[in-house]
Amino acid sequence: MTDEKYSPPKVWTWDQESGGRFANINRPISGATHDKELPVGKHPMQLYSLGTPNGVKVTVLLEELLALGYEGAEYDAYLINIGNGDQFGSGFVEINPNSKIPALLDRSSEPYTRVFESGAILVYLAEKFGEFIPTDPAARAECMSWLFWQMGSAPYLGGGFGHFYAYAPEKFEYPINRFAMEVKRQLDVLDKNLENRKFICGDEYNIADMAIHPWYGYLVLKNAYNAAEFLDVKSYKNVVRWAEEISERPAFKRGARVGRPPSGPEDNAIPERHDASDLD
Repeated sequence: MTDEKYSPPKVWTWDQESGGRFANINRPISGATHDKELPVGKHPMQLYSLGTPNGVKVTVLLEELLALGYEGAEYDAYLINIGNGDQFGSGFVEINPNSKIPALLDRSSEPYTRVFESGAILVYLAEKFGEFIPTDPAARAECMSWLFWQMGSAPYLGGGFGHFYAYAPEKFEYPINRFAMEVKRQLDVLDKNLENRKFICGDEYNIADMAIHPWYGYLVLKNAYNAAEFLDVKSYKNVVRWAEEISERPAFKRGARVGRPPSGPEDNAIPERHDASDLD
């Protein structure tokens, strides 16, 4: 990398890869790059995803619904390898024109219903089955507020802090400090909220918890971005307590295993899920 100070051109053009871990899949245009039909399984819900935080949100909710006995929540989960560009296949783009995981196709409706964006999928499924979303207007507003808090906040954690701290080709002080400050502010928001609450919205576990935990729970429990010490995550004791409690839920454990290959002999992750027995 050059030490020369960067001066932006009048009009930006894409003439080289930006560098970093995901340079090979980043581009300034949308749409399919190749023809590829998506596989279809036997269940009502067809999920095309990956076991990232956004993907885990959906598999956890589906497993929670199945634990309550909702057969209509049975699903086939197919792996979309974003590193290989699977999200730019024509079949995937038909379901999600934004080419991001997760994407859901509900084949129990006529016509079939496509849903993309993880928050939208959580709301769709919670409303469809009448679970994990409050019906009281004030409680629903609280739930939706925290759900959208996560959707708006996580890009600062992943695309901001995570990128510059862990994935950028070089370490740069300004963006790391800028986004570290914001992530710590977010953790403080959560910590203060959880001081007198069992879950994000109060006594009841709902889709707000399912949305926030894969990002911030993972951050405080699993050393995301290898930054646990740098961010002093253990000091957010209420967040740690909440994250640990959710991590012990049987449906969370099942959902968190779906959508990724095992990282080693002790990892019981599964790339795809087509039957409950796949997780037994």
